[in-house]
Amino acid sequence: MTHNTVDPAAVTPEMAVQIRTWRCDEDYSWRAVAQAASDLWGSEWGSNQLFGEDLCVAAAKLLGEDPYREPWN
Repeated sequence: MTHNTVDPAAVTPEMAVQIRTWRCDEDYSWRAVAQAASDLWGSEWGSNQLFGEDLCVAAAKLLGEDPYREPWN
C-alpha cells in the first residue's frame, strides 16, 4: 500500500540499490530505512515508518521485485 510519501519517479536506480541494501542485506526496519535515507539524502520525514515502507516499495518496483516478498519482507 502506498502512502504518497514518496514520488517513485524521484527514486534513482542508485538510490534503489542503496535502499535494497539497507532493507535486504542489513536488515533495516522500515523506520531505520527512513532514517538512513533522511540522513543521506535530506528529508523532513526522519524515521517515519510509512516513509520507509514507501521507499522500499518504490525501490523494489524499480528493481523489478515484489516489495512484499522475500528478500524485502
